[in-house]
Amino acid sequence: MYEPWAGEPDFLAETSEVGRRAAAWIRSLPRPPVPCPVSTWLAGALPEAVETAMGSLDPADCDRMGPDGRLIEGTGGVDAATMSTLSVVPCVLSEAVWLTPDQQVRLLAVACVVSGIVRLLADDPGTEILHSLVARMCTTLDHCGATVARRGR
Repeated sequence: MYEPWAGEPDFLAETSEVGRRAAAWIRSLPRPPVPCPVSTWLAGALPEAVETAMGSLDPADCDRMGPDGRLIEGTGGVDAATMSTLSVVPCVLSEAVWLTPDQQVRLLAVACVVSGIVRLLADDPGTEILHSLVARMCTTLDHCGATVARRGR
C-alpha cells in the first residue's frame, strides 16, 4: 500500500512546473520554412505530452498486488496515449531536418527523462523518497531547455 511522503504536494507541484518549462522550450524551437506533419506534431502534441505527463504524476499509481495476487502495473498517473506520444520521439526526429543535431538530442533527452520519471514513480516511488532521483532528473530537463536558450537555440 502506498503512503504519501512529507513534502509530496510541493514535490509534485515542482515537477509539474519543470514539465511546463520543458514544454515551453519545445514550443520555442524553430519551425521549418514549410510546415509539415512532424513540425505540427513537435509544436503541439509533443509539448502537450510533456506537460501532461509531468502534471499528472501520481506516485500512488504504482505497481502493486491485486486482490487475486497478480501484479497490477502502475502508470505513475500518466495515461497510455501520453506515454505513446513520448515513445515515438526517436522515430520522428530524423524527419525534423530543420532542427540542429543538438536540438534533436535534447528533444530525445526530454522524452526519455519524462518517460523515465513516470516509470520510476510507477515502479518504485520509495526509491524517489530515499534518493531524490526525480529531482535530479528534473534538473536534467531544465538543462535541456536552458542551455539551448542561452546559446541562441
